[in-house]
Amino acid sequence: MLRRTFAATAAATLLVGGALAGCSNDSGDDFAGSSGGDHTARFVQQPWADLVVETQIAMQILDKLGYQTSTNEVSVPLAAQAISDDQADAYLGNWWPSQKDTFQPVLDKGKAEVVGTLLTGTEYAPAVPGYVTDELGVKSLADLDKYADKFGKEILGIEPGSPGNATIQKAIDKDAYGLGDWKLTASSTEAMLAEVERRAAKKQPVVFLGWSPHWMTLEWNLTFLDDPEHVWAGAGEIRTLARAGLDTDDPNLKKFLSNIKVDTKTASEFINQVDKEGKKAEDIASAWIKANPDTVKEWLNGVTTSDGDPAADAVLKS
Repeated sequence: MLRRTFAATAAATLLVGGALAGCSNDSGDDFAGSSGGDHTARFVQQPWADLVVETQIAMQILDKLGYQTSTNEVSVPLAAQAISDDQADAYLGNWWPSQKDTFQPVLDKGKAEVVGTLLTGTEYAPAVPGYVTDELGVKSLADLDKYADKFGKEILGIEPGSPGNATIQKAIDKDAYGLGDWKLTASSTEAMLAEVERRAAKKQPVVFLGWSPHWMTLEWNLTFLDDPEHVWAGAGEIRTLARAGLDTDDPNLKKFLSNIKVDTKTASEFINQVDKEGKKAEDIASAWIKANPDTVKEWLNGVTTSDGDPAADAVLKS
């Protein structure tokens, strides 16, 4: 799978300015040295299982259309920078509005364009397992501080630099809901889930950054916490972004990107296959392409190969 360790992800988050060199893609080339060109598709992603699989599906399809594809795993802020600086062509993981603070400036400057909505019906907010709601009655962020000692005054987060973590930290800094003496513990997504799983096995109170689609919502019967003070942006959809100028440079690629759609059930299945079944993203992607020809045809509506031939024939008959 196209993943890196937490340490590498954290290091990438600390990069500033144009220092994108050293973030490697699947071909081993330096990210900062890569450049766009005819029939090239450069993606950025985070180590989120559904996003990794969806990006892999897109790349495998484009490979069959004659494109040279690559992807780089970077933090959310660096993804915005890469799109803005023309070092990447597309991003399939724009959770909205939770990433608004990061991506709105890029969009306002005309450095990126929303070309499609990949998925609707998302949830993204601090959450507790269902047993915590049953035992303590915690249903809102306003309920947390009453049980501060039981939670250890700790909220578990994901990768450093993620917008979700930043929103939680802002709430803590502003003492929203009396959380001023709480702490945010940032880690990798995998490490956070492992810690929640450890505590859930003992029925210990825990609050963490949760989202749907994901297997966590079913496994732990999550309660996404209400936010009466409206400090949390939440998320309602996942959008596909493209760099500025892609519509002129490669309208065929833009058309393909705009066609990509995934439902919450499929995204959850991708996550389960990676996280629970231990399957490789590239294997999940190739199996999905073979098993879903009708959906693939929809993605390829109005799209051609690099030679101008019908795209569906190249992908589904190869």
